[in-house]
Amino acid sequence: MAIIHTVPARYTPAEFEKAVLSASPAVAVLDCDGTLWSGDAGYGFMVWSMEAGLVSRNACDWIDSRYRLYLHGEVSEAEMCGEMVQLYAGLREAEMRHAAADYFRLHIEAHIFPEMRSLVAKLQEKGANIWTVSSTNNWVIEEGVQRFGIPASRVLAARVRVVEERITSDLMAVPTGEGKVEALRGAGVETPDAVFGNSIHDSAMLAIARRSFPVNPTPGLVEVAAERGWTVFYPESVLADSKL
Repeated sequence: MAIIHTVPARYTPAEFEKAVLSASPAVAVLDCDGTLWSGDAGYGFMVWSMEAGLVSRNACDWIDSRYRLYLHGEVSEAEMCGEMVQLYAGLREAEMRHAAADYFRLHIEAHIFPEMRSLVAKLQEKGANIWTVSSTNNWVIEEGVQRFGIPASRVLAARVRVVEERITSDLMAVPTGEGKVEALRGAGVETPDAVFGNSIHDSAMLAIARRSFPVNPTPGLVEVAAERGWTVFYPESVLADSKL
């Protein structure tokens, strides 16, 4: 017997914006990598920073071996995301912020989805309280969301403790999967009015929203969206680069 895969409904750009704004969300939560911009800024920054000589050869070899294990399913998503932040232990935070600014400007800024930049601006005009949640390190995310007018105080991202301006390996948060829901609850956000995410690691926080908006969804999230009846949205640049 053939297996029939249900395909979720899709928004056009106009339908997507209307659906979000007509809901008048007071609290909106957004994932970042793949949702506000294309690509994985966390992994990209790790590779770029190693090539730039920010970390030692030994540290590079260690994280490379860990990443290979992650790709084979022997290291969890949460472990990998945490270790990608711990990689920078011993560096000055000012150095990391400078590196994050350079990386984002050179490699990610051009890939911001215009539809999402416009939508966030309109939500802010309507007085919405905007939060971002990401398993990428906070330095890159805080740098990136400045382009959306989102302050660092509204960023929940992977982070380590900083002592006397130096980065430590003491993990404070790694928001991924259920950890994104926990991070939001810790910030006092129990049931956001609207949540936007692109991957299976966002499905838990999408599930607690009054309105769920999968954006540029990965195959895993497409399946969840079909099961839950969520309508998905693909930015025009994604459609132009694919056969979706």
